[in-house]
Amino acid sequence: MAKKSVSVLCALLLVITAFGICPASADDIQGEKPFRINVTVNGSSATERGITWYTAKNEKSLVEISGPGKPVITYDDVFEWEGNFCHKAKITALEPGSEYEYTVGSETVRSEPGVFVTDDGDGKFNFIAIADVQASSEENFEKGADTLRAAFETMPEAEFVINAGDFTNDSTNEEWDLYDKSFAQLNRAATVVPVAGNHDGLGVWHWFENMFNLDTSESVQNLNGVNYSFDYGNAHFAVLNSNDVFSLSLAQLKWLKNDLNSTDKDWKILAVHKSPYTLGKDGKWPDALYLQKALVKVVDECDVDLVLSGHDHQYLRTKPLTGGKVDENGGATYTLLGTAGSKRYEIRSFLADSFMKTENIAAMTVQKDGYGNYWNGKDWNSTRETNVGGCFNTLSIDGGTLTFNSYILADKVTDEDGNRAVTNIDSFTLTKETGKNKATFTSDNTTSEFEFYLGVVPSFGALAVYTFTEWLPKFISIVPEIIHVYRTEDTF
Repeated sequence: MAKKSVSVLCALLLVITAFGICPASADDIQGEKPFRINVTVNGSSATERGITWYTAKNEKSLVEISGPGKPVITYDDVFEWEGNFCHKAKITALEPGSEYEYTVGSETVRSEPGVFVTDDGDGKFNFIAIADVQASSEENFEKGADTLRAAFETMPEAEFVINAGDFTNDSTNEEWDLYDKSFAQLNRAATVVPVAGNHDGLGVWHWFENMFNLDTSESVQNLNGVNYSFDYGNAHFAVLNSNDVFSLSLAQLKWLKNDLNSTDKDWKILAVHKSPYTLGKDGKWPDALYLQKALVKVVDECDVDLVLSGHDHQYLRTKPLTGGKVDENGGATYTLLGTAGSKRYEIRSFLADSFMKTENIAAMTVQKDGYGNYWNGKDWNSTRETNVGGCFNTLSIDGGTLTFNSYILADKVTDEDGNRAVTNIDSFTLTKETGKNKATFTSDNTTSEFEFYLGVVPSFGALAVYTFTEWLPKFISIVPEIIHVYRTEDTF
């Protein structure tokens, strides 16, 4: 009943957003009302949540929550961040499988209400995954919000949203305020599972951890992102920080292996910003391609089922892979989630069968207007106007079945009712026998600051060795093709 009821509440929030009944105003952004409000997974998905909000003035924090049980709220100290004041609270003692409504603010000024639902642990749940809004202007943030709104309309029963990173372009106050103006009601409609993108962490220290209240107890460092994990239903989710030493540090790879070996959940799912498999513009650089060597090894050893990623602003799904080769009997499926926003990348055809074997691709869609935007395995230049738009993905887990659907909200094409067309561009199902995974790691999985920094040089060394011994020779070998593509297609 809780899941059905919360979907109704979410739908009401979406109606409010769509028809402008309660739009974000100038006063909401750096005014009297709290802003940048979000609820995140923090600890047990059944009984705990983290919440973050900002105010323009230094005020006492106050969360009001309604729902079953007697939730306990613990407040962090309010601190100033880039001219505004950050508030964080941890909510515990929630009831599993229950819906809650909340507001934040002070005793005199309250936010609009938000809702979330807790995990009931029954192994049947739904969620949304998007990536790469990466906007700078209000117009483009609105386009990204339209995509997420379409996702909720497609799956109103979604219990959380994974955002695979690059929330903004430059991670400035102005951009985060524009993001909040467009996404405020959407972020209050469900729990958020944020992933640090390179635009959220590299060179913009601490912005990511100050935007979200996450469990950082096992994060190897918090300077440019956070790595964390959580269970939901019969699935274990590990969220990585691919800004860590420009890719993944040895410390984080060790944490990931231990984390994945510490669960007996049926499904093992990773969320990481940079993708090891891509035909986009970033698929030619060693920081992402290093993941084909370092991350894939852990994925294979720990029997990961699904990897969700962003970074390269197009949709791509691999066939099940083990060691970079097709393995229909137990390999991991890698999905590049497409961009929810308006910044879209065309194919770099010189990567085909060099850094990315086309025989490993199960589905791919390029969302950029004016380019061959659909690849059917043979024709690089097939075009579909309905594929020019923002991408969102819906996922359902029901025991031993995982169902994944990817959609495009078209920029210009409309349906028979005159609404922007939503097209299902890919659909697949993974199945497995449940109850087979066993936890083999039970020790402490924290990394001390000393341990992390002791491993920085070896981490850089591992990336450098890969760069000069594996990446560079292959890159040099395709330089003639790169030049040809640049001259004929004007892409690099």
